[in-house]
Amino acid sequence: MNAITDVPGVLVGHHQRLGDGWATGTTVVLVPGGATGAVDQRGGAPGTRETDLLKPENLVQRVNAVCLSGGSAYGLAAADGVMRWLGERDLGFPVGAEPHEVVPIVPAAVLFDLPRSTWGNRPDADFGYAACEAATTGASGVHQGTVGAGTGAVVGSLKGGIGTASEQVGEVTVGAIVAVNAAGEAVDFGTGRAFTADHEVDGEFGVCWPDRPGSVPGQRTDLNTTIGVVACDAALSKAEAQRLAVAGQDGLARAVRPAHSMFDGDTVYALATGAHELPARPGPFAFADRAGALDALCSAAARVFARAMVHGLLSATTAGGVAAYRDVWPEAFGRT
Repeated sequence: MNAITDVPGVLVGHHQRLGDGWATGTTVVLVPGGATGAVDQRGGAPGTRETDLLKPENLVQRVNAVCLSGGSAYGLAAADGVMRWLGERDLGFPVGAEPHEVVPIVPAAVLFDLPRSTWGNRPDADFGYAACEAATTGASGVHQGTVGAGTGAVVGSLKGGIGTASEQVGEVTVGAIVAVNAAGEAVDFGTGRAFTADHEVDGEFGVCWPDRPGSVPGQRTDLNTTIGVVACDAALSKAEAQRLAVAGQDGLARAVRPAHSMFDGDTVYALATGAHELPARPGPFAFADRAGALDALCSAAARVFARAMVHGLLSATTAGGVAAYRDVWPEAFGRT
């Protein structure tokens, strides 16, 4: 499916409101079986929850979900609904003798989309709960574009959105999902070509790249933030998973210019479900085998994150008064 859900054990659900003064939403990456979690945060304006818990030296190793939401810091409330949904199903870190005595582990990050909605309209706990319900309905594929946390997203001068991609590295699957909401641009406005158009695999972007300048009305904001998740089904430690998150940030930096500004709070989470062990052999240089295998996964993480960024750009539709790529360069999609 070329999506993060190609990683076994990873589910995705969206909930959003669009219209009548609303343009915002929440996306949940659900791992009911748990996954080793890590994070890499860059830029000067983050909005996050449970990031310290993910440091390699801290106690909890596995997380149950990651919540990505619009609404700026207000949107962190969406994670409360994710916790409620997980707690009702006895999923979380055990803290007592009874099955229901758990604390769900739900790291979260938010992006700035407040200008696209009437003031006061932002995600709350009900958004997070509904996104969890959507993740488990059995619908195939992951919706992209102006959905979930990407509903009110903007990338530079254009409408942003949710994008996803995946890649196979030996027996391990690596996938990413991104809410593209960067202060930087994702497109060369002199040509209409996405900066990471060269990352395309097997015609996945589905466009014929134009070669002409484009212009849009000034709709920029000075507060943004791209948030996303890289997942794989390898067995990684928290420190190793953090290297995966770092690589995801490399993909982000390829896709938008500039990246990680003082006005972005770019945050990438990593999840490793643990189905496949990395290579190991006896002897004094066994570490080199494992490090080499991890490096290959990190290279893939950067690529899938960059490709997911392009999908988020191309799938977005106009909302909140912000023009989408497809409106500025309709010929890329065979339209005039």
